[in-house]
This record gives sequence, structure tokens and C-alpha cells, in this order.
Amino acid sequence: MRIAFFDTKPYDKPSFDKYAEAYGVEIKYFETKLNGDTAELAHGFDGVCVFVNDTVDAEVIDKLCELGVKVVALRCAGFNNVDIRHARGKITVVRVPAYSPYAVAEHAMALLLTSIRRIHKAYIRSRDFNFSLSGLTGFDLHGKTVGIIGTGKIGRVFIDICRGFGMKVLAYDKFPVPDLDNGDTVRYVGLDELLSGSDIISLHCPLTEETYHMISEDAIEKCKKGVVIINTSRGALVDAEALLAGIKSRKVGAACLDVYEEESELFFEDNSGHILEDDTLARLISMPNVIVTSHQAFLTEDALENIAETTVANIVSFFEKGECPNEVG
Repeated sequence: MRIAFFDTKPYDKPSFDKYAEAYGVEIKYFETKLNGDTAELAHGFDGVCVFVNDTVDAEVIDKLCELGVKVVALRCAGFNNVDIRHARGKITVVRVPAYSPYAVAEHAMALLLTSIRRIHKAYIRSRDFNFSLSGLTGFDLHGKTVGIIGTGKIGRVFIDICRGFGMKVLAYDKFPVPDLDNGDTVRYVGLDELLSGSDIISLHCPLTEETYHMISEDAIEKCKKGVVIINTSRGALVDAEALLAGIKSRKVGAACLDVYEEESELFFEDNSGHILEDDTLARLISMPNVIVTSHQAFLTEDALENIAETTVANIVSFFEKGECPNEVG
């Protein structure tokens, strides 16, 4: 089993090398992303391993099929970058449905605490021996209402964390989890009620045609004045232009973003020596009440181990058994 591994970063290799050796899988690492121009690199390989910003559209799928590639192994949970309909019947797509919900949920809370307690600003000040407290006033989480959109594994872990802070939870999911709603501190409500009743809104759902830009101009208009919006899921869940407008109008009190809808050519790379051409992202980053991290919520040693083990096991299962429980579509 020879696998072409695209969009390689230094932190990927230790865990994947460990499990590839254990399972007898040969991996060739490529730093470039998979797209129509780079698909030819998969020549001579049995499968490809891709991440969130690789492009697996109809063109790429057809090229991979021509090259004899049998499987596309996503080392992530989301698969919105794959044309699943086109892949059906042509090439098998497998994913990692859950690697560490704690990693993502904990990062979401870290972003929230950093934002509302101005920890990032205090850190910068203290580096210059400026110990003034002016402008650092935050607010308590205890007693606040948090709206959780998406109650899968990550969403439920974030709910547990929020309840630990003494917060009340409004939850929304197309497929509610039985027994999660206790009628008191955790309640399932409609999306409009969640938007209007939450002090903080955190997104934990996949990107689909239905959820695309679910945080839109209209949605923000329904929110409380000063709402804090957290997104550690997929960038395009939030209309970035609408978010920017909401911040400028003071409707949105703060935004904590680990993902961005146009991140594919920016995130995971050092762009510090370049002029940022994305005006929307530049303006968001310039706002004093916005924190942007570079899609790093998943990046813990525990999660990387789980991702590597599941991905390699998926590949082995496909080639040895002809099927995989984590197949998409």
C-alpha cells in the first residue's frame, strides 16, 4: 500500500510514520496541496491522504481514477472539500469522524476566555512592563447564556465545559441528542430563539449547503447587542463580510475565529513577509475585539495520534477488507 500524503506539515510526520510502520503502509510526503495541477504526483500510488484545504473536486477525482488511485483518505472529520457525489462509484472516500472533541472544544473555550478577559492584550502590555488595567475589563461567564449550534461530540463537550462555568445552554441541532435537554440548564430551541437569547454563540456543525453562511446579516440582526461569536468548525458557516459589518455597527461584541471562509491559501503558511490581499481578513484581524487563530483547534498531541491511527487503519481496512466503517457517502 503506497500512499501520497499531500499538504504535509512537520507535525504530521511523527504520528503517521509510527502507524504507517506498524501497519506496513508506505507514505510519500508532499508539501504541496492536492489540486488539479498537482494530482499527477499521485501517479504510482494506491491512495492519497488529504487535509481540509486540499481540493478533491470532479477534475481531481477523475485524474486520480485515471492514475489508478483507489482511495482518498481524509485526515479530518469534515469533507466539504470533496465532491462526494462525483466520487460515488469511482473512488472510495474515508475520513476520521472523531479524533479529539476535547481538543476543539477546549480551544473554543480558550478563545472565549482570552477574548472576554483581554488576556492577549494584557500579555502584550506586560511584555513592555505596562501593568495598567485600563481597557482590560471583562465579564463573568457564570450566569450567561451560551448558544451551541451543533450538538455532536464536540458540541456536547463544549456544553459540558460551559456548564462547568455555571452557564445556561441553548442548543440547536437538526438531529437533537436524546436526553441532552434537561428542561433547565440545557434546552433545545429553534435557531431564531437561540440567536436572540444567547450572550455567546459557538458553532460546532459541519459545512453543508444548508449551513453555508448560517451566521449571516439577517442572523446577526436577530442576535443580542454585544453577542460574542465563536467559530472553530468551518469558515464558511460565517459570512465574513456580515460579521465585519456587525462588529463595526457594535452589534457583535467580539469574534473568536479559528477558521475563515477564504483560508485555503493563507492558513497553515507563514505569510508574515507578504502583503495580505484579503481585505476582509485584514480588517477583521485589525479589530481590537477579534481573535483569529490559524485553524489550530485540532492541534494537540492526543488529536494528532488519533488522526494518524484512524487514517492509517481506514486505509488498511479498505485494501484488506474492501470496506471501511468510516467511508463517506
